[in-house]
Amino acid sequence: MKRMARLAITSLTLMSALMWAQGDGSHGSGYLTAADMPDVARIVPPAPSTGDARFVADMTIFRNTRSLEGSKRWSLALSDDDVSLAGLFHAFRCALGLTLTRENAPNVAALIKRANIDSTTASRRLKDLYQHKRPFQVVKGNVCLSPQGKAALESVPDYPSGHTAASWESGLILAELAPDAASDLLARARAFGQSRVVCGVHNSSAVEAAWMTATVIFAAQNASPIFRADLEAARTELAALRATSKTKPEGCALETETLSSKAY
Repeated sequence: MKRMARLAITSLTLMSALMWAQGDGSHGSGYLTAADMPDVARIVPPAPSTGDARFVADMTIFRNTRSLEGSKRWSLALSDDDVSLAGLFHAFRCALGLTLTRENAPNVAALIKRANIDSTTASRRLKDLYQHKRPFQVVKGNVCLSPQGKAALESVPDYPSGHTAASWESGLILAELAPDAASDLLARARAFGQSRVVCGVHNSSAVEAAWMTATVIFAAQNASPIFRADLEAARTELAALRATSKTKPEGCALETETLSSKAY
């Protein structure tokens, strides 16, 4: 079972890397036009330079977190490598108190999918601009992915983390839709980003940059009438679903225990 799960996640990693290489992280159009897209390069700090304080901190964190290999936190990081819509819904299930799907929450699904096209576009611009290396490309250390999954990331720049941008954008949207669960949702979104550091596929600075990138994009999206209309439709849908849902997600006690300690 573990091998099958690892193979499935490796396939997702390969697909993600291929889309980045082709310059097409998502299909369709987001909420922001080219004119609406914020100049993220003016807002998000530049990637660290070799030898500077941020670079040194990144390498120290990478080395220190290799000791997590084989731990419960390592396993969660592997699970968090799935940044598909189903993967994101799975990650937020405990914080939200139910598992969303395309079938039971089509409006929420469509909203998050379209919104993350914008976060992917913004992340790609910064990746292309800085061409920053991933930590395992600088110093030796195991990562939570298979050799094939690791190899697929070799040509995809580190800064900022696309997975983190997508999960933080999703967390911001879900927190807007269910404000009573905002703290739990955003804490889980933060942990999702930190999973990239635990896994060893991103530097800590790349995760922090992605949080800022997604926040900038979310703020810009709120100026879109279409985004606001879709947000309200999703809010109504999610409220009804939460009011009638009686099935609690599984594995939440273990997740809570795993995230009770700082990752780094």
